[in-house]
Amino acid sequence: MKEHRVYNPGEEAAVENELFSAILLLQDVSECRAFFQDLCTPAELQALKDRWIVAELLADGLTYREIRDRTGVSVTTVGRVARCLSEPPAGYAAVLQRLGKLET
Repeated sequence: MKEHRVYNPGEEAAVENELFSAILLLQDVSECRAFFQDLCTPAELQALKDRWIVAELLADGLTYREIRDRTGVSVTTVGRVARCLSEPPAGYAAVLQRLGKLET
């Protein structure tokens, strides 16, 4: 992980909380898209989209290789997303469940 010299651990947590609070203020997909386009480089945004589609395809029951063949995402990344689906904090699983795309 990149070293940050500006923040101490308490400041880092406060900035993270402010960022997540800002995200919660977004009111629709258009605002969300604009915010993330400002916040992320095109490559960072693509990486987020890649991980999200992998989570959806895993929830649909596709195998790692099927997902790799369909998306071009590495099997290593697919495995990382799969682990995140099943282990705490399980953020992908929480959102997929709320969307009705993953059973509890």
